[in-house]
Amino acid sequence: MDISPAEVKRAASAQASPTTPQELNGSDILVRCLQAEQVKYLWGYPGGAVLYIYDALYKQDSIQHILVRHEQAAVHAADGYARATGEVGVALVTSGPGVTNAVTGIATAYMDSIPMVIVTGQVPTPAIGLDAFQECDTVGITRPIVKHNFLVKDVRDLAMTMKKAFHLARTGRPGPVVVDIPKDVSLKTALFQYPERVEMRSYNPVKKGHGGQIRKAVQLLLGAKRPYIYTGGGVILGNASNELRQLVDLLGVPCTNTLMGLGAMPASDPRFLGMLGMHGTYEANMTMQHCDVLLAVGARFDDRVIGNPKHFASVERKIIHVDIDPSSISKRVRVDIPIVGDVKDVLQELLSQLGEAQTRPDAAALADWWKQIAEWRKRDCLAFKNSSEVIKPQFVVKKLWELTRDRDTYITSDVGQHQMWAAQYYGFDEPRRWINSGGLGTMGVGLPYAMGIKLAKPESDVFCITGEGSIQMCLQELSTCKQYDTPVKVISLNNRYLGMVRQWQQLDYGGRYSHSYMDALPDFVKLAEAYGHVGLLVEKPADVEPALREAMRMKDRTVFLDIRTDPTENVWPMVQAGKGITEMLLGSEDL
Repeated sequence: MDISPAEVKRAASAQASPTTPQELNGSDILVRCLQAEQVKYLWGYPGGAVLYIYDALYKQDSIQHILVRHEQAAVHAADGYARATGEVGVALVTSGPGVTNAVTGIATAYMDSIPMVIVTGQVPTPAIGLDAFQECDTVGITRPIVKHNFLVKDVRDLAMTMKKAFHLARTGRPGPVVVDIPKDVSLKTALFQYPERVEMRSYNPVKKGHGGQIRKAVQLLLGAKRPYIYTGGGVILGNASNELRQLVDLLGVPCTNTLMGLGAMPASDPRFLGMLGMHGTYEANMTMQHCDVLLAVGARFDDRVIGNPKHFASVERKIIHVDIDPSSISKRVRVDIPIVGDVKDVLQELLSQLGEAQTRPDAAALADWWKQIAEWRKRDCLAFKNSSEVIKPQFVVKKLWELTRDRDTYITSDVGQHQMWAAQYYGFDEPRRWINSGGLGTMGVGLPYAMGIKLAKPESDVFCITGEGSIQMCLQELSTCKQYDTPVKVISLNNRYLGMVRQWQQLDYGGRYSHSYMDALPDFVKLAEAYGHVGLLVEKPADVEPALREAMRMKDRTVFLDIRTDPTENVWPMVQAGKGITEMLLGSEDL
């Protein structure tokens, strides 16, 4: 069922009428809403249900639409843009397969609490539920993986719905919001007026932390003998890195970040113990287990961080947990002082009360605590045996860090061994420079992320660290890079295996490498060249630095580096599934 010619004519005459200058069709209303929200970029892919919207986009020039090659990449690119800038990322897809192709990107953003608005096309309202061509239940399909979703059945509701969508996406615990627009709604007309503000009775996230709870936290921190600060992606999303650093300076205590929190505390700061968790450092995990007071900020105590909850709970400690989302507190680990609120506001109040306090932490006890941490650090758990014959992936990441540490650099990654090596060996000193999929662990995000970031940060260096498996998930976006001149650098650590799968098969499945070997890989250099880019093959350790330097010199070109790395290399340390965070394998000698 489609739109009748008469309806098209009525919509056109309403727009053209000089007596109703604000009488707009739904598509123009949508564009006006995006303009009011100061949207600069929109990633999408056209289809029948959204053609009126695309027609409206054609008639304006303030929003740049980026035509991707797959809807999944549209959402990933908008996601990467949002992670790097802190702004709401926006994507547009058509109905049916357009929506289902976007689901992975929506779920990826949902798991990592990324502010996004995804506009989806829908069949005309009279056809909904009739199994029309390219119809699917968008609201039902996306309900578990969005912060909220809307089906707009009346064009008069569209402007308010968009206002709510952006408000929901960026406030409280951020997340993706889907707005499903039937084709007839995008054509019908209404008087356009974009609301200046919105109030939702059922949605009123707490921003200020409870003063009494914060006072209790201050007392606990000041009385601690072995304090520790553990932060996650919430500190990045809440733009609270400065407050975190002030807190560490004030108390002189050790700090760790999760995979999603890297950069909140400078990696170069001696009080930073590195990433913790499944592939975290020995000192970060040991400190986590043996502290007496733990301040958790914007983190979830998820399975990849604390391992076995029973093992974690076997050591007594007091836990202060700060999070904007009350459902995240005491979800996996019982805490002693819950503080619900915006992490930036809570840390500011915590700093204020600590500044007014008459006492300071026990200096002697803190010195002893640092001595113990120094002993753990002596294990040098990230040491690896370099080679002059075969390229070690850790060496590549360290070399990239050495060459870019003084430049404004953004690093994206896909998911797998290369992701963990990037997190371990690239020292992130600033927030929002490390862009990866944490909660969902989505392969294929690295290149679309890099595209989104490069548009937002054209003067910055953007590197995608990937593997030969992950890069093929969204490899077609090399075409998008060419069309929109986003010269990113792709560093493929090509070990000819699905590396993390192979590692688990080696350790937990008796070395039975079931379908983890990549048996028919393309010539990535020729493939990059076919897309109009530069391809470089690197097979010797001595050629790694020259190749990286050459890629960096070509600032206006997308460069694909196919770096052939040691296929037997594993990520260490590693906490196996079901183990506690101190039960780490530090190398093959522990097998």
